[in-house]
Amino acid sequence: MSETTPASGAAEATTEPFRYTAALAADIESRWQDTWEKEGTFNAPNPVGPLAVEGGDARDVTAKPHSFIMDMFPYPSGAGLHVGHPLGYIATDVYARFQRMTGHNVLHTLGYDAFGLPAEQHAVATGVHPRTSTEAAITNMRSQLRRLGLGHDSRRSISTIDPEYYRWTQWIFLQIFNSWFDPAANAARPIDELVAQFADGSRPTPDGRPWAELSGAERDELLGEYRLAYSKEVPVNWCPGLGTVLANEEVTADGRSERGNFPVFKSKLRQWMMRITAYGDRLIGDLDKLDWPEAIKQQQRNWIGRSEGARVAFPVAHGREITVFTTRPDTLFGATYMVLAPEHELVDAIVPAAWPGETLNDWKGGAHTPAEAVAAYRAAAAAKSDVERQMDAKVKTGVFTGAYATNPVTGKPIPVFIADYVLMGYGTGAIMAVPAHDSRDFAFARAFSLPLRCVVEPTDGRAADPHEWDGAFDSYDSVLVNSAGEGVSLDGLTVPEAKRTVTAWLTERGIGEGTVNYRLRDWLFSRQRYWGEPFPIVYDEDGVMHALPESMLPVEVPEVDDYSPHTYDPQDATSTPKTPLSRNEDWVNVELDLGDGVKKYRRETNTMPNWAGSCWYELRYVDPVNRDAVVAPANEAYWMGPTEQKPAGGVDLYVGGSEHAVLHLLYARFWHKVLHDLGHVSSVEPFHKLFNQGMITADVYRDARGFPVPAAEVEEVDGGYTWQGQPVTREAGKMGKSLKNAIAPDDICAEYGADTLRLYEMSMGPLDVSRPWDPRAVVGSFRFLQRLWRNIVSEETGELVVTDEPADEATLRALHKAIDGIRGDLAGLRFNTAVAKAIELNNYLVKRGSTPREVAESLVLMVAPLAPHVAEELWHRLGHTESLTYTDFPVADPALAVAEAVVCPVQIKGKVKARLEVPPTITDAELEALALADPAVIAAIGDAPVRKVITKAPKLVNIVTG
Repeated sequence: MSETTPASGAAEATTEPFRYTAALAADIESRWQDTWEKEGTFNAPNPVGPLAVEGGDARDVTAKPHSFIMDMFPYPSGAGLHVGHPLGYIATDVYARFQRMTGHNVLHTLGYDAFGLPAEQHAVATGVHPRTSTEAAITNMRSQLRRLGLGHDSRRSISTIDPEYYRWTQWIFLQIFNSWFDPAANAARPIDELVAQFADGSRPTPDGRPWAELSGAERDELLGEYRLAYSKEVPVNWCPGLGTVLANEEVTADGRSERGNFPVFKSKLRQWMMRITAYGDRLIGDLDKLDWPEAIKQQQRNWIGRSEGARVAFPVAHGREITVFTTRPDTLFGATYMVLAPEHELVDAIVPAAWPGETLNDWKGGAHTPAEAVAAYRAAAAAKSDVERQMDAKVKTGVFTGAYATNPVTGKPIPVFIADYVLMGYGTGAIMAVPAHDSRDFAFARAFSLPLRCVVEPTDGRAADPHEWDGAFDSYDSVLVNSAGEGVSLDGLTVPEAKRTVTAWLTERGIGEGTVNYRLRDWLFSRQRYWGEPFPIVYDEDGVMHALPESMLPVEVPEVDDYSPHTYDPQDATSTPKTPLSRNEDWVNVELDLGDGVKKYRRETNTMPNWAGSCWYELRYVDPVNRDAVVAPANEAYWMGPTEQKPAGGVDLYVGGSEHAVLHLLYARFWHKVLHDLGHVSSVEPFHKLFNQGMITADVYRDARGFPVPAAEVEEVDGGYTWQGQPVTREAGKMGKSLKNAIAPDDICAEYGADTLRLYEMSMGPLDVSRPWDPRAVVGSFRFLQRLWRNIVSEETGELVVTDEPADEATLRALHKAIDGIRGDLAGLRFNTAVAKAIELNNYLVKRGSTPREVAESLVLMVAPLAPHVAEELWHRLGHTESLTYTDFPVADPALAVAEAVVCPVQIKGKVKARLEVPPTITDAELEALALADPAVIAAIGDAPVRKVITKAPKLVNIVTG
């Protein structure tokens, strides 16, 4: 019988009423989805609490090993899903179904990361409340995902915008706020312990006054220097066009907002910060305990950017000091000037009223006073992005502050500049400039006629005077020169020796110390937006902040008349944020009793970033209806606790895109470690095994202007492509609404069925690589299901066509070879090869002409994780009354899984002269002897001497003669 498309299959339904068509697939899939939902087939029991098993259920949690499988949190877009979105969701579902069939208690669910700017911008444009549009998007996405037959425990699904969820987000924030990082313990400790140390005098206050004599504001400020969540005036990325502050990651390389493409400026504003830098060493060190792709680990190491060096204090005017971090303290004698970031807090304090008499005109930037020069330069620097400031521009810019610092090893004054190539985002925002041995410093020194001092002996034959050089000389394999004075000499020492010597000298005198620095900056944790979690913080009439008690959580998002932040002229760098929440005075100004009587307070009017809810959602999946704790210890220990196989604990498998390599994963690891330190979780890490899926790409068609046109409307004409009669170009690209090439999974399900879509996406290639969508290839997966169906069910009568006769040995060998291969492929996430092996076995049965029951049942069970609806239907038709979800996955008989014989070619001078049938277990020595004894080989060798025999049993023998 010839294969047909779904359309022609439907036309034949009158003569073949039981043919597997799109209509039959839709009926089967709908029925089984309803059954799974009604029976709670995929519900995973907890050890304790409301989701624990009552009675003697066969799937009792204590009787099975666990498998916690997660997808990265999706954002519920109003545009719905395209076929690229479910790739990872289908993959984790296939793996979860396989795990259930191999005896595991599987936790697999999906929630929604639902706060964020897109819904807010939609609300600004339409007036529709963000909650309304977001919940509608969630409903639509749930419907689309249900149609794919994903085996999620729906009881555990959460949404970050649910007050019962963000109540615990706020609670976790308070745990972080009420903690400090104790270097001695290398862990977070409750802030009350620190307060007790200040109160009993075991830890002195900065100015020596007793704790009891400090005002509330002074205590607040002091504790803010220690808290893991703190509020501080810091340099930020201010975007007037959006009316909000942006994280570095939300700013493009050309200094504009990722969303909206507005200019972004550097400004100093009071913001909430997370002291993630305190965890730098642990965030790097614990990567070794994780089963993650090495590339992702390296990205995190690079982002954290650990470097060892020394902090050095340079005295400056008015009893102040400029502290620098340097990885090369050995070059201190070569420091001939200093540079501060324009935003550095000391700049205003050290700028004198007038230029020193010896100031060069080139240093003044054309200004009459240092203050005027600094102000003008700061304004220019604020308009540049960090990337622009770090570029190796040919022209170095900067101005002299009018101040001098003292080099601690030479005792000589050196000028202090501000320049945009120094950033507050690294080190201390200040550098000691050693122009002879740093290319940027060299260029700056040349531009401003500053002295250059060689302190590391050149080994490339260049002159001793760096003023004659074309560029800086940098070496770790030389010795120090010109480096003696002020009680220390480094001359003749190697670079490592000089580093140790000068660091010890600085430490002895209290003007420096060896230290570790990080590229990682503290996490900017507040946004001037409406649609986000409110902070559980209030301020009293003196401006002192107070954390709300747990009993007052959640602080719900209030209603407002206008969802948009107050935006400004995009070029107005001097503007400041005004948030939507701040305009709801009834919500902002409250009277509360925080333990000392009813008083007036003002709420925090910033909101948390959209990262907040996704920092801990794995814990809520574990215990979604617990109203007494973020997670019950017994449930967390069962699903996520450390074991011999996963020493840091965490989710067993986490699947998502590599674009989250740093931010989400780093933030989530930080939150989890704080919760671990405070005793709330037993696991040290949130995600044990990470797998990065590839993406599905699709053709993008562009018109003469370069704009995308609807891919579905493009026609191929004479080897080219046209749209509405006009020629267009074709290129490979991402699939998405903006590129007008998105294909809805609903359309594929309607045309072929969900099982076909699942099979096709799993067969397209290895899961971790990107692959192009080919609409013509989908039918191949559909036809496989048709052949599978008719190997078991008559298309004319609907009766079984399987036989009860035992399978012959050849068929058993084909079966057990498939079982062995498919079982290993599913366990290793090699779904494309698992599909290929299932097709191979099914094709064998087609050629055989009949299907023994024992083979049919095993094949159905092997296909079940990949195409669960048709597998459930066939299992039911084979006489089983229970779902196959928890039926044991077939196990291969080793004797039958091994090929009975292997054909081994024998080559002489690169040409095959014989083919030997040998057992797969044959040794190299046995195979060599057999090959040399073969008559055809003997004849081919003739009288030529055998110089070498290369044997790779059982696959190849290569004989070298002559």
